[in-house]
Amino acid sequence: MTTTMTTTTPTTATAVPDPVKAASALWFAAVGAGAFEAALAVGQALSAGTPFSELAGGLAVRLAIFAAAVFLAVMLRQGRGWARIALAVSLGVFGTVSLVIEPIQWLLAGNSVTTFLTTADAMTLTFTVSRILHLAAVLGAMMLMFSPSANAYFRRKR
Repeated sequence: MTTTMTTTTPTTATAVPDPVKAASALWFAAVGAGAFEAALAVGQALSAGTPFSELAGGLAVRLAIFAAAVFLAVMLRQGRGWARIALAVSLGVFGTVSLVIEPIQWLLAGNSVTTFLTTADAMTLTFTVSRILHLAAVLGAMMLMFSPSANAYFRRKR
């Protein structure tokens, strides 16, 4: 008795293009970086004596944002155009502003990057590197979500 196995591969019309896969992965990376930054901030606050009860509300908001971002990234990969728009507006625009506003204000106040790099402790440098990677993931995901092949994918899925 011989069995024949057939495999099916998605057609070009339904296959998820690489830029959409990569954008989804970058959104997951951004969530991971955000969670890491939150953990660093909470650890620092707790070690400074801040009661957890004062941090719980902010953590709950962050957890909700992280969960929504993961959900939207999954929906993005499935070709849901509304998820692409929701990610672009909520995390692409407002999320990016939240990531860069504090450093921009700090620079506008006359502070120096050179001084920062020479005086920052390991925790601050770790947070800064994570924030840079976080921002790079968001910006990369935004570019990939609106690449020509991604645009064609979302048009086909309509």
